[in-house]
Amino acid sequence: MLAASPVTLENMLTELQAHYGWDGLASRIDIRCFSQDPSIKSSLVFLRRTPWARARVEALFVQMKAGGPRDERPRLFSKKTGG
Repeated sequence: MLAASPVTLENMLTELQAHYGWDGLASRIDIRCFSQDPSIKSSLVFLRRTPWARARVEALFVQMKAGGPRDERPRLFSKKTGG
């Protein structure tokens, strides 16, 4: 049986960025490293030094992996239900 590879902060951030994009991350977690000249490297430096921000990123990653909603922004028009 193969051992699962560990989930690093860099892996989490890379997957979140691919899933939500920088704008999506910035709208979900209000930190400048996601909204002003974002990069994986600068975000990792900030997140490793800032426990509250890292906790939010980890929580968003868990939500994404659990199949949470991809886009939580309000919709202009509601989806049609039923027939």
